[in-house]
Amino acid sequence: MKRTKDLIDQMMEYESGLLSDPETLEMFSTIVKEKMQYSLQGHYGRTVTSLIIDGWLDRHGQILKEI
Repeated sequence: MKRTKDLIDQMMEYESGLLSDPETLEMFSTIVKEKMQYSLQGHYGRTVTSLIIDGWLDRHGQILKEI
């Protein structure tokens, strides 16, 4: 439960523009690892797809590049 609460807190900070780029990438990595990208608002799924296509994440949520 703690991990979910942490992720929700991160998402709220992300939507408020308070996360740094590395924190944002880590948050999206967690979303992919937890297989949540398509059960959330469409923006999250589209952003995950873009991060994978652009080579930032692999399809398992591993971060491939550092910011």
